Amino acid sequence: MRVRPLILVTPCQQGHGAEFSDASLSLSNRYTQALADHGGMPVVMPLTAAAEDIAQCVSRAEGVLLTGGEDVEPKHYASDLAPALAEQMGPTEPARDVLELALIAEVFRQRKPLLCICRGHQMLNVALGGTLIVDIPTQIAGALSHKQMARKMEPVHDIMLAHDSQLAALLAAERLGVNSTHHQAVDRVAAPLRVTATASDGVIEAMELKDAAALPFLQSVQFHPERLYERHQNFAALFREFVNACARA
Repeated sequence: MRVRPLILVTPCQQGHGAEFSDASLSLSNRYTQALADHGGMPVVMPLTAAAEDIAQCVSRAEGVLLTGGEDVEPKHYASDLAPALAEQMGPTEPARDVLELALIAEVFRQRKPLLCICRGHQMLNVALGGTLIVDIPTQIAGALSHKQMARKMEPVHDIMLAHDSQLAALLAAERLGVNSTHHQAVDRVAAPLRVTATASDGVIEAMELKDAAALPFLQSVQFHPERLYERHQNFAALFREFVNACARA
């Protein structure tokens, strides 16, 4: 029997759950299904701030998936926000921010494959020293409609991919339609990263490492491939290659 690589998946935190009113973990099953469909064994990570626990989780896993969720707290990337921008902030997940910042550092320390989606894409940039656009409609004149929650299962705008990027090779395209469910985005790109895809309004849709040898695998995307791969096969390659990299780790 083939042993599937174990992949940590980060969840959201909710104030109360379905069973009791305790703080609870929440995660769309589409993330775990996408990994399972391509040969991975997904395991949802507990929300912990304990460095030793985070290190052990990463050590026992073959890879890590950072998922979507609420806004990243501005204190992690901006010393001060103008009141007009602060008013545009959505709900945040402070405990999750702390976990994921430490988790990303541990992934790089242990050199494990990493896939980042939506909020995970933004958190990666923050963790490595970059900043975020707090609210796209407020900060980008003439921006596309990037928060299309009613159409989260279908492409709503195109992205242009760098022809020499790993992502373009994986998706076998230099222009591709994607879904879009976010109001924040990457602003100043962290020094270790390069932009590999943008929307027509300049919003950064994907990044990878300048030094590809720093990790066995790293892809960071603003869109949600876990909601597209079943009907749009290009995106299946992203999960397949990530799981394969985890199997080799």
